[in-house]
Amino acid sequence: MSGSNQRFIKPSNGKRGHKSSDYEEDHLPLVSAEENLHALVIGDEDQPTPIQSMPMMASFNDSIRPILDAVDQLRNLMVMKEGIQLPTIVVVGDQSSGKSSVLESLAGISLPRGQGICTRVPLIMRLQHNTSLIPEIFLEFNGKTIQTDEANVADAINTATEEIAGGGKGISDAPLTLVVKKNGLPDLTMVDLPGITRVPVHGQPDNIYEQIAAIVMQYIQPEESIILNVLPASVDFTTCESIRMSRQVDKTGQRTLAVVTKADKAPEGLLEKVTADDVNIGLGYVCVRNRIGDESYENARMEEANLFATHPLLSRIDKSIVGIPVLAKKLMHIQATIMAKCWPEIVGKINEKLNGNVEELNRMPKAMSSVAEFLTAFMQVIGSAKDSLRKTLVRGEYDEYPDDRNMHCVARVAEMFNQYSADLLNCPEGDHTRNFLMDEIRILEEAKAIELPNFLPRLAFLSLLQRKVEGVSHLLFGFVEKVWAYFDNVVLSVFDAPH
Repeated sequence: MSGSNQRFIKPSNGKRGHKSSDYEEDHLPLVSAEENLHALVIGDEDQPTPIQSMPMMASFNDSIRPILDAVDQLRNLMVMKEGIQLPTIVVVGDQSSGKSSVLESLAGISLPRGQGICTRVPLIMRLQHNTSLIPEIFLEFNGKTIQTDEANVADAINTATEEIAGGGKGISDAPLTLVVKKNGLPDLTMVDLPGITRVPVHGQPDNIYEQIAAIVMQYIQPEESIILNVLPASVDFTTCESIRMSRQVDKTGQRTLAVVTKADKAPEGLLEKVTADDVNIGLGYVCVRNRIGDESYENARMEEANLFATHPLLSRIDKSIVGIPVLAKKLMHIQATIMAKCWPEIVGKINEKLNGNVEELNRMPKAMSSVAEFLTAFMQVIGSAKDSLRKTLVRGEYDEYPDDRNMHCVARVAEMFNQYSADLLNCPEGDHTRNFLMDEIRILEEAKAIELPNFLPRLAFLSLLQRKVEGVSHLLFGFVEKVWAYFDNVVLSVFDAPH
């Protein structure tokens, strides 16, 4: 997006059926995808469809893939640090809730397992259907790409995690991206976060809960985030810490979807739990069976389908909310919906940022080919900085920094003088009730050998004055250092600003 060939994307009105002429020609693929999202995400959402049902899946994936790729590229460019929030499916759950099993079933690969926290960094999982029968799997972190395969992907994730978060059991908020391109996968991008735990185990920092909670809140706070809350069937949902956190940022549950794991381990009362909805899950529930032992993913899906079809209790649950295939389809539907909703606003914010950066770039000196041009540009920068300092420091004009109170120099200096005055009055030397006149009387007694009527002896005057000055001198030095540091910071800020 640089140089003379740069183009600006025109944001659409976000309504169904808008024409592709609203966009520049170079962005027609994105427009077509956005136009088709609404048509694809409505209709038979509640009908269970196997992941391997490729006619529907291929059409859906082909339409959403361009926007999903664009969002993933923006995430890699870290635009969220610029205040541009991206639509994200965030996977949260208490420790040992079954998060890894759900993600393994969706991705068709094995993830790290073990005691304690296995996910120690935010794991961005990019799943993509691939027509090739040979899977393509790689990791992206710290500016590099590492190829791996299905047999070694768990070890590769552990190695990358140790490089990011260290070899202990601590966590880090630096993300690790796992890209899985495999035949039959749904096109999904999800962020798996560390499991929430309150009690640190050996080797974990004492504030492990606070660290994990901070990362979870960072990802689920934005309105653009969809919260995928993983809940084991064996617990009371109202006691889950992940539910408590998600309700803090999504009180009505309108962007929270719950996945109930281990349905085969605790079938009693599960139907009542998901129908009563005591915890406000606005996007509904999906009940699944975890893969057991060395089951293949195909056999696990067959066992899951048989469980919900024949179990005397679980068979009573509506088939539109059970099974990994239903979860995959529901996640794709939700992802497409939020993409269609957020994309025009994202494009508008990017254009706004781009316009601002281009304007700032245009204000910078052009390429210089001689010493004379360099000196001219340098003097212009110095002159502009002097004007800013004169306005800020002398005239008290704040139009260049209307919202930065630290740069309102006259007001800040007045505050420092007022504080200095208060410090002088409140220092011990200013306390006239302490040993009232006792020091003065003692000094006068010492100096009465040489004196004139009605005159304070010079020796007594100097002694009293010296004591007073020594008592308040440290306040003066501190005040001068504080003012100097303030002006130093202001001058550096002005020179660092574009001119």
